Amino acid sequence: MFRRLQNSPHILELTYQVAYKAMLPFRRWLLPGSWAERVFIRLEKLSKGALFDCRMCGQCVLHNTGMTCPMTCPKNLRNGPCGGVLLNGNCEIYPDRPCIWVQAWERSKNMPVFGHEITHIQVPLNHQLRDTSAWINDLHRKQEMIPPGWER
Repeated sequence: MFRRLQNSPHILELTYQVAYKAMLPFRRWLLPGSWAERVFIRLEKLSKGALFDCRMCGQCVLHNTGMTCPMTCPKNLRNGPCGGVLLNGNCEIYPDRPCIWVQAWERSKNMPVFGHEITHIQVPLNHQLRDTSAWINDLHRKQEMIPPGWER
């Protein structure tokens, strides 16, 4: 069931849009460090963990990467594949598995709203946001998610 949903990125893209817009009116209550964040962390671990093998980086870019989590790359590459992608599209570290970035590229083709964002460079992770809610961070911590010297 999860694999079919992962391979339907447009449905996930629409769900992301609806969820984000639904949260905006509640922004003042959805604060970092609040009870709401603790609830969101649990929900994200359950839902995104099961669906995307989420690593709780706190800076989710699923909608920018074909609804494929780049943190599941064995090399933790956040901006595209390494130079070791095998000719069949599999990972050089785990040759029996497809490269996360090949999957992301293919899935992004089926995302009319955010699919083009696969070509955008992702900023480096702020590791202090690990194990926090990516939804809450996206609503409140945008500046903390962009390291000094980087611009979007």
